[in-house]
Amino acid sequence: MLAVGWGWVWPPNWFHRRVRLADASFRIVSRGIDRRRYIWIHGDERTAHDVLVNHMRSTDGRAFLIENKVRNVELAGGSLDPNRMFSRVGAEQNLKRLNPAWDLHQVAKALDTLDRDRDQFVRKILPRESAGVIVALHNNGAGYSVQDEVGISDKVALNDAAHPDEFMLCTMPADFVKLAEGPYNVLLQNTMPRDDDGSLSRLCGARGIRYVNIEAAHGNAASQRAMLHWLESRI
Repeated sequence: MLAVGWGWVWPPNWFHRRVRLADASFRIVSRGIDRRRYIWIHGDERTAHDVLVNHMRSTDGRAFLIENKVRNVELAGGSLDPNRMFSRVGAEQNLKRLNPAWDLHQVAKALDTLDRDRDQFVRKILPRESAGVIVALHNNGAGYSVQDEVGISDKVALNDAAHPDEFMLCTMPADFVKLAEGPYNVLLQNTMPRDDDGSLSRLCGARGIRYVNIEAAHGNAASQRAMLHWLESRI
């Protein structure tokens, strides 16, 4: 069930509560007016966490921070990538991959748990206004870069091809145009591929919601911070 609990631990102009989908719990950090949404979803991507927390000390908006220290969350005695829980199809693929010993009944039971509260959870984290945007922060390591997304993107601006680990991915053409004017690699993905991987970006793309993912390598806080500031100045 969706759970919210209050607890004052931040400076006076901050408050936080929690929102949950199954066993994935997110702390909500708010400052000032609810002008923009942010999300940090993988607990092992600590650079992205630190960049976002510091950003929220001086920026109005609402951030959702997963309460986890590793990449995957527990679900029904197994594991699930929390960025694969935004559709039943994507969650099913991920559960089968991460829990190869599970039978079909165990998979179905876990999926039913996600289905019960997914819509309510999504309503909580997505922008309330049609013009609102949700910004995700991720860190990548060896084996993943902007080149992995080029083939499934609608438009590509490789403005910094020498640094393929650093890029932004958005779902709306107007945001792509503005972001691509800068010095960073930018991708547009608003035509959804057949393969629904259950990610937040696929959900936002399918629903026509403004979404931007800011990717940087683990440990590269300076670049991720600079990209986030550029985004704030442009959209």
